[in-house]
Amino acid sequence: MKRPRLKRRGGIGRLAEQLVWLSSGLAESGCRVEDHYWEQRLGATIDTVLGNEDEDTLNAALDQLFSNDGPGYDELADHIESRVESAAGVSGDHDILLIAAPVLVWSRFRIPATSLSAATLANLRVHLQAHVLASGTRLALSDFLFSPDQLPQGYCATAGFAALTGRAALDGLDLHIETEGMPETSQFLSDTRYLLAAVAVPKGEALFRWQEPDGSRDQALAQWRNQGGACLAPLLPGCTLEFILPEAYFSACRAADKGSRPYSIRASVAFLGTALDVPAANLRAVIAPFGDTLIEEYRIGFTQLGRDEVVHGVVWPLLGSEDESVDVPGEIEAMLRECGVGDVRFLDHRFPLEFCDDCGAPMYPSAEGEVAHAEMPEEQAEQIPRHLH
Repeated sequence: MKRPRLKRRGGIGRLAEQLVWLSSGLAESGCRVEDHYWEQRLGATIDTVLGNEDEDTLNAALDQLFSNDGPGYDELADHIESRVESAAGVSGDHDILLIAAPVLVWSRFRIPATSLSAATLANLRVHLQAHVLASGTRLALSDFLFSPDQLPQGYCATAGFAALTGRAALDGLDLHIETEGMPETSQFLSDTRYLLAAVAVPKGEALFRWQEPDGSRDQALAQWRNQGGACLAPLLPGCTLEFILPEAYFSACRAADKGSRPYSIRASVAFLGTALDVPAANLRAVIAPFGDTLIEEYRIGFTQLGRDEVVHGVVWPLLGSEDESVDVPGEIEAMLRECGVGDVRFLDHRFPLEFCDDCGAPMYPSAEGEVAHAEMPEEQAEQIPRHLH
C-alpha cells in the first residue's frame, strides 16, 4: 500500500517547491536554449498557482528564495510579475498588458480618488494612443483614478484585474469600476494616483510608441505630461501634479514609488513655506535611519531654525536592493539643498520603527537626537493631513 506523503514540518508545499526549483534552475542557466526550457515550465507553474488563486504558495516560494538564493528570487519575482500583468491565458493570438499611468500629487486639501467621465476617458484614450502606445493597439481604460489603498492587493487579485481589463481591450470597451465597498483612501499631504488600463496587440507586435523607429521614452513622457496632464488636472483641483511615464503595471508602480520620495520632500518644503510663512532657508531638516534589525527607511524631521519642535516629517523607504551600502542620506541631503533648506543634519545611529500610540503617525528625528511627534503650530494645523507621505 502506498504511504501518504507527509508534509515536512516547517516545509513548503509541492507547488512552492516546484517554483523554487525552476527559478533556481533558470538563475543558473548558461544559455538561451536552456533559459527557454526553464522559462516555459516556470511560466506554466505560475499560471497554475494564479489560476488556483493561491497567493500563499507564491509568497512561500519567494520567501524561501529570498533567504537562500538571491538570483533565483529575482527570476521568480520577474516571472510572477510578467505572468500577472500580461493576463496569461486570456488570448492565444494577442499579447495583453496591464499598464499604469501614475500621477504624483500634493495638496493642502483632500486629494481625491475619483471616477472618470466618458468625455475624460475619450480624451485620455486619444493622447495615450497618439503619444504612448504603438499604432494599432486596442485599449481599455478603467474609469477610476485609484489611490494606493484601492489598487488590487496581491498577485492573484492583480492577475484577475489584468484579465478583466484585457478582455475589455479585446472587445474595444472601457472598464467600469464599481466604487461601492471600495477601501477608504488614507489622506497624506503627498500621495500617488493611478490610471489603470490594458493594451492588446497581435502576438509579437509593438505595444509602446518607443518600440517604433521614430519614437522614444523621453518624447512619450514629455507629450504625455503636456497632453494627458491637461485631461487629468481638472480632476485634482488645488493639487500640484507630476506625471510618471505610463508603462507596464509593476514597472510603473516602482517608478512611482521611487519618484514619490524626492517629490514628497519638494512638497514638504513648499507646504511648510506657505503654511508657516517661512522661507526654505529658515527650515532645518534632521535625517536619521530607522529599522528594528536593519535599516528599512530614513525619516526626515523638519523644524524651524531657532525652534526645537518637529513640525512635519517625511518617510523615505528603502526600495528594491537598496541597503546600508547605498548613500541614501547623501541623496536626501542633495534634494533638501536643492529645495533651499538652510540647515541639514544627519544622525548616524539607528532608531527603532516608532509610531504614535494614539494616531499611528511615524515619529521623526529631532535636532536633539531624539524622536518626536510632528505637530504643526495650532494656528496652522486645521485641515492639514496629519503627516507627509
